[in-house]
Amino acid sequence: MSQHSADPAPSSLSESAVATVAPHRDWWRDAVIYQVYPRSFADSNGDGMGDLEGVRSRLPYLRDLGVDAVWLSPFYASPQADAGYDVADYRAVDPMFGNLLDADALIRDAHELGLRIIVDLVPNHSSDQHEWFKRALAEGPGSPLRERYHFRPGKGKNGELPPNDWESIFGGPAWTRVTEPDGAPGEWYLHLFAPEQPDFNWDHPAVGDEFRSILRFWLDMGVDGFRIDVAHGLVKADGLPDLGTHDQLKLLGNDVMPFFDQDGVHAIYRQWRHILDEYSGERIFVAEAWTPTVERTALYVRPDELHQAFNFQYLGTDWDAKELRTVIDRTLEAMRPVGAPATWVLSNHDVTRHATRFANLPGLGTQIRTAGDRELGLRRARAATLLMLALPGSAYVYQGEELGLPDVVDLPDEVRQDPAYFRGEGQDGFRDGCRVPIPWTRTGSSYGFGSGGSWLPQPAAWGELSVQAQQGVPGSTLELYRAALATRRAHPDLGAGDAVEWLRAPEGVLAFRRGEFVCVANTTGESVTTPAYGRVLIASGELTEADGETKVPADTTVWWATA
Repeated sequence: MSQHSADPAPSSLSESAVATVAPHRDWWRDAVIYQVYPRSFADSNGDGMGDLEGVRSRLPYLRDLGVDAVWLSPFYASPQADAGYDVADYRAVDPMFGNLLDADALIRDAHELGLRIIVDLVPNHSSDQHEWFKRALAEGPGSPLRERYHFRPGKGKNGELPPNDWESIFGGPAWTRVTEPDGAPGEWYLHLFAPEQPDFNWDHPAVGDEFRSILRFWLDMGVDGFRIDVAHGLVKADGLPDLGTHDQLKLLGNDVMPFFDQDGVHAIYRQWRHILDEYSGERIFVAEAWTPTVERTALYVRPDELHQAFNFQYLGTDWDAKELRTVIDRTLEAMRPVGAPATWVLSNHDVTRHATRFANLPGLGTQIRTAGDRELGLRRARAATLLMLALPGSAYVYQGEELGLPDVVDLPDEVRQDPAYFRGEGQDGFRDGCRVPIPWTRTGSSYGFGSGGSWLPQPAAWGELSVQAQQGVPGSTLELYRAALATRRAHPDLGAGDAVEWLRAPEGVLAFRRGEFVCVANTTGESVTTPAYGRVLIASGELTEADGETKVPADTTVWWATA
């Protein structure tokens, strides 16, 4: 967050800020947004690590895929203790990804191709290598810089115990004790994630001032919005009270915690919304907000706050018709009063890919260590995608899911880099499996990812899942995505909306109408017979139609046009 950057500043920033994408009012209400994990997308210089120039070179592929916007995971200057979610300078690009000129060129090219760019923002915590934190340590107790973080004296006779009982999401205590400049054990600082990620104190006005400046910096660069990391975590309960329990990670998603989903976060986002609304081009905010209920998630997207919030309740739902209908109904009902679109997502950089989750038994959660039945998982993943894209609102696609990529569950321990893997009693630490660089070609040192290998090893079967292997092949998962996205964009009853009309269907089957469109999703392991609702637009599996009826195979979704 320093005011200075080692990167060269782009020339003609004012020109860069003008988006050239075609105007589309409220575009975000029905947008399909593609998540790029930059280190694993495309490597332009052969160092084994993806970069911004690599992303830029593949933008035509994303345009042809049919998405509306690209969300980039962090590419800021960072020691990479948590893959860039530990930011040392919010106005600089990390050299492993390029520089500000590369970011400017990427934004310009995306706009010329009709794509919007959303960047990650990490406001809950910085890197311990951030200038503020380094100075706070160097200046010792009483430093004004320590007030911008959560420094506290320890408990116990000699301050040897943490200030409270909070636990890190990555495992272990959420506090680390520092060594003071004189060499003595000193104060403790709060980090809800890794020790290298100290939490900001959002009660301090300098923190808010700095982030409002950061927003303007990137808006002036021309970005179309921000995905807000840990949007629910900025404000902590007064006094930082004890929770009084262990295994706190198990409580997440069930209760409002003293460090998550505090009501004070909403005042911050109302201030941010004023800034965003000053800019033309309908820039947006997307919240990563883990809350106990979808109703609490809806509070983040009231008309004067953020535009969208990820629907983690949907992401965590098993491939089960009854459970899916419940979460769909609750989502639409919760979003309707605040006028926000529902969002739907199946995979991202923090969870096991849904082609692998659905290959395993239900009820195992979103981080799974076993490959399961690959054929079953892919069949369900394809069907789940068509169901998701048929629902009202906006959808998110994680890089590689359009290729049907599974999680890589057998990475050797020595190559893992997820910080949670190295800390006990926290997350499973197996997020590396969904971050393996994606394949572009059938052959090559990294299947077209780059000329110098890849930072995580790719499976031998990656080549046959590559873009080259699937492109133009009828029935391939890539062509299924392309057809679905094209149909979604063309059909007047798909995309934005806030309701579905449920139709009678056999047990284990979801069927709903949206105007002159019908979607049927068979979540069972057996074929079912349904009415032939009209002209088949697309199906995730082979259908049989006769005498006004349709035989829908197991784990298959069908779209019909009824007129």
